[in-house]
Amino acid sequence: MTLASVVLNVAALSDLGLKRAVNEDSVFAESPVFLVADGMGGHAAGDKASQAVVAAFAPLAGTRVSTAEIGAALARANEAVSTISAQHSRGAGSTVAAVALVEYEEVPHWLVFNVGDSRVYRHHGNELEQLTIDHSLGQELVDAGELRAEDLATFPQRNVITRAIGADDNMADSWLVPVVNGERLLICSDGLSGEVSDEGIRATLTMCGRPETAAAALVRRAKQAGGRDNISVVVVDVVSGGIAGGLQDSTDSRQSSSAVHTSTMLEGTTVPVRRRG
Repeated sequence: MTLASVVLNVAALSDLGLKRAVNEDSVFAESPVFLVADGMGGHAAGDKASQAVVAAFAPLAGTRVSTAEIGAALARANEAVSTISAQHSRGAGSTVAAVALVEYEEVPHWLVFNVGDSRVYRHHGNELEQLTIDHSLGQELVDAGELRAEDLATFPQRNVITRAIGADDNMADSWLVPVVNGERLLICSDGLSGEVSDEGIRATLTMCGRPETAAAALVRRAKQAGGRDNISVVVVDVVSGGIAGGLQDSTDSRQSSSAVHTSTMLEGTTVPVRRRG
């Protein structure tokens, strides 16, 4: 198996939603990188911040990338967003959630990474697994045992994030995930995950055939639920070229992932890249 043998079907969609005056989200879906960036800073800066993240990764389109090159793109994004932030009194920042197609031990893998609370999900058959871990106050309270996971959706400060591109804490978490035939990856901003439950996302991804249909249905569900934020989704289907199989134990694969090597990510920080499955 080689990267050249991987065949993907991809759809990307970004929607203003029903309450916001400007779309501060940006999406990028050019193999080998697929990402969603959710800008912060209001009309004057949030959209520029997310666009700067996309601009940092755009040169990787159509190339063969390594974890080091992804790290360099993250560093470029952080520098660009920090510059934008310095020019605005309210500051600026952006989340990012993404997958990049890389080769590890001669087998195609996804390098999954995130900063903030935009998410990457993996769907196979009827099962859904959140691959990323939110960098948010709510998630920290869940991890500390001070908040139940089922109460996150109604937690008043659920939108408070603890890491962002352009912020002092901008470290990315990252994992290596084998590319699996028949799987569907979803990258989304919290405009989707904040309005539609994981069960609703799972059901939509299961019922919808083509990525374009799934992306449109997810955005529609988020708007039907209130559409209080911008909504951005990238849906990636693996047609062929990956390994045969399905999800491993989705309840504990994140906790049991083991570090296999490291990659320099933001500002010289060494971040473990964990291999799942």
